[in-house]
Amino acid sequence: MNSEKSSSFTIKHWAEGDRPREKLLQKGREYLSDAELLAILIGSGSKNESAVEVAKKILAKAQDNLSELGKFSVKQLMDVKGIGEARALTIVAALELGRRRRSSEALEKKKISSSSSVFELMQPKIGELPHEEFWILYLNNSNKVIQELPLSKGGITGTLVDVRLAFKQALHLGATALILAHNHPSGNLNPSAADKQLTQKFKTAGESLDVKVLDHIIITENSYFSFADEGLL
Repeated sequence: MNSEKSSSFTIKHWAEGDRPREKLLQKGREYLSDAELLAILIGSGSKNESAVEVAKKILAKAQDNLSELGKFSVKQLMDVKGIGEARALTIVAALELGRRRRSSEALEKKKISSSSSVFELMQPKIGELPHEEFWILYLNNSNKVIQELPLSKGGITGTLVDVRLAFKQALHLGATALILAHNHPSGNLNPSAADKQLTQKFKTAGESLDVKVLDHIIITENSYFSFADEGLL
């Protein structure tokens, strides 16, 4: 009798929608699948589907790719049966927190030591955008970031950049070096002729003002291209 009562509280007897929460409490977050973590955000399933099953449908819509899921709008999430506005907002907010956490972890390091450290800092900001943005990192003489400045936004084909404004800010901050960064929404890492011309324009202007252009990083969702690494500076 007692053993039967006890067994009713084992994981296999819990409602499926409750299992992820109990699993998280008992085993830890690293033991949960993406679907189980997502199910916790969803909270509960519908009459015919558990929260885990709804979560699996959401992940399938994103090709089981969390980066793709992070791009989903509230409306796209609401297209999945069982997801209303409140649940969609919860998912979007949670994914945004994850993105910001990655960005803040990169910021804690502050010192730029390589092109990969620039990628880690900037990918969460611009790597998944549908439009092009051009940013500048202003550094002191220890290669520590003083400021990150979004200088311009543009369409998918390019963006207009005010070089004078960029160096005006460098002088205001007392920066001794800067790094250029922009994204290619197309996913193509190859620098365009305009990218190369703009880099040279910055380099020439920096030489006259004693502000060194250390690198120009082209960022996509999963990778980057460094002008410095490729010997183009």
